[in-house]
This record gives sequence, structure tokens and C-alpha cells, in this order.
Amino acid sequence: MLRILDARTGEPVDAALARRGLVRVHAHPPGSDFTGLRVLLVADVLVRALEIGGNPAWATVTSVPDPEATGDRAEPGDGEAPWSGAGLRARAAELGIRPFEDHPDTQPGPAATRTVDIVAQGAAVTDGPRVEVAPVETGPGPGAAPMDSTALRLTLLARRRDLPLSLDAEALAEAEATLRRWRAAVAGWATRPSKPVPEDVRLRLRAAWEDDLDVLAVLDVLRSVETSGIPEGARFETYAYADRLLGLELTREIGSSL
Repeated sequence: MLRILDARTGEPVDAALARRGLVRVHAHPPGSDFTGLRVLLVADVLVRALEIGGNPAWATVTSVPDPEATGDRAEPGDGEAPWSGAGLRARAAELGIRPFEDHPDTQPGPAATRTVDIVAQGAAVTDGPRVEVAPVETGPGPGAAPMDSTALRLTLLARRRDLPLSLDAEALAEAEATLRRWRAAVAGWATRPSKPVPEDVRLRLRAAWEDDLDVLAVLDVLRSVETSGIPEGARFETYAYADRLLGLELTREIGSSL
């Protein structure tokens, strides 16, 4: 059962109240910056984890102004990345974040058995369970934009969500290198006879993400599998299975060298 830490009480709670019960995941990005993007990403991972566990999720968002629509486009030197003018929704799509429905609380919607709010640290208190996300710090000057947008996704995932994250060129370069290595390995493993995910590995992965969305533990499992004695076909299936949660396109190089 997926459990999350409720920031209101500091206690873990079930993300879903009933098996296959609809859960509303409501994201509250504070703006169109990297912190807003991190809030949406955490919400996206929660939706993925719920769906893997058999619970449908209704993904909604509190709308934020679009810099393109308002003319408030960030310029290099103001602390934003040069590509921030694309707006939060466009950048979220680049990172593989599913579309979130713009749906105010004042309008009726599907009858969810549970609503989980994903908010930035310091946001106004919500009525139900809430997951808090720490800010992303970019420092002075324009932020670095990776060549591979999924490298930004991995960079944002590779730190505990309750800790501030410093987004710099070094962190993005490390993420890009990791993705290149993993995708090349997965493409090679895909040519070997398929083997199921070893049961102990599957249980470790599920235990990790069902324990308050511990993505760092999921990444640690993949690192251990990468150099293990597990058959290569099983390594492929393990990475493909974990990527249902991570959304890093780990299988996209399959067949590229053929």
C-alpha cells in the first residue's frame, strides 16, 4: 500500500483509502519557475505510483499565469532559464509530465475517495493530506538548460523532495551522463533473451516507492542491478518496470544502432 508523509501532521497516511478508489492529486505550483515545475513533477510521480498500484488518479492543477500569455517573459540575467518563457505547461510536457486538468475546487468533478495536495514549502494550509516540495535554487544569472530535457527530470528527482535543490550545470551534466549510460545498457540488454524481473528486486522497487515515494531508493536499486550478476534480459525488464514510475525514457535507444 502506497503511503505518503502528510506534511500537516508529520505522520504517514495511505495515499488511497480503498483499492481502486479514485484519488485526486491536486498540484499547487507557486509559479512558472523551476520550483513550480518540481511541484508538478512530484505530483506526476505520485499519479504514476497510484496507477501502478491499481488506483485511478485524477490529476488537477491550480493554474498559474503563463509568461507567454501575460507578456512577462523572463530574460537572461534575472535568475530564470532562457527557456522559461515557454510557460509551465510547455516545460512540464518536455519533461514527460502528463497534462494536469485545470479544475477549481468550486466546480464539481469525479467523486474522489481521497484528495492529496502537492504544494511548495510554506504554502497555505490545505484541508486534507499534503505533500510539501522544497524550492529549486538556480543562483544568479540564467539557469542552464540541458540538451536532453529528461536530464532535468532526473536532476529534479535525484534529491529528496523536502530538501532544496541547487540546479547547476554540473548536476545536469551528471544526469545526462547517467541517462546516456543507462539507455545504452538497456538497448544492449534488450537484445538478450527476456527474463522476468527477479521477485526480490521487484519487491525492493515497490517497497521504495510505496514508502513515501522514495525515488532515491528506486534509483539506488537500478544502480545495484546495473552491475549485478542478474541476467541481462532481467536487467532490461527491471529498468523498463522502474521507468513506469520514473518516466526517464530509459528504453528509447532500443534498436537505434541496428
